[in-house]
Amino acid sequence: MFSGIVEELGIVSKVNSATFEISAKTALEKTQIGDSIAVNGVCLTVTKFTKNNFTVDVAPETIRRSNLGSLGTGSIVNLERSLCVGDRIGGHFVQGHVDTTAKVFCIKKEGIAYLVTFTLDNFMMRYIVEKGYIAIDGMSLTAIHPHKNQFSVSFIPHTFANTVAKNYSYGTVVNIEVDILAKYIESFTGKRTQSNISKEFLNKNGFI
Repeated sequence: MFSGIVEELGIVSKVNSATFEISAKTALEKTQIGDSIAVNGVCLTVTKFTKNNFTVDVAPETIRRSNLGSLGTGSIVNLERSLCVGDRIGGHFVQGHVDTTAKVFCIKKEGIAYLVTFTLDNFMMRYIVEKGYIAIDGMSLTAIHPHKNQFSVSFIPHTFANTVAKNYSYGTVVNIEVDILAKYIESFTGKRTQSNISKEFLNKNGFI
């Protein structure tokens, strides 16, 4: 479990098939074999480590669902160690189980912030709500302006400058993990299709 607060930027130093070696510093503090580290929001298990890098294996399912397959030597990635009991949760509960990917549609300056708009598969847009949580490349962010197959987030200068967001441009593929609460509610209620709630339904049941 993570909180979506990036601890540092790591650099992919070696890729061998589905095995990645990543250079890091903060993420290696107190890290042991078997520990979890989120790489661009993907929860991965440390299989080896040295003073300056750690190694993880990436399963085919993870490659299909995320942007890790596009990484190569020199790629910069967001890193966050898993939470410890008693840690502050600065963002929201992030599992590190990426649902899908989205693409950067546009980036524009808005005051001190950077407004970034993403395009997302229509099927996943049902989980995006105004002012709801969303994890993008492992960053805990607030979704705004969801409409059709797009939504936006606003990056403060610190986040934009100290994460992979600084390298975003039109068409950049990013990892998306929607709020787990939305998926659980959907599962419990069995509502996997478009809502049947209409003006007529609300009127019939005394809501309006």
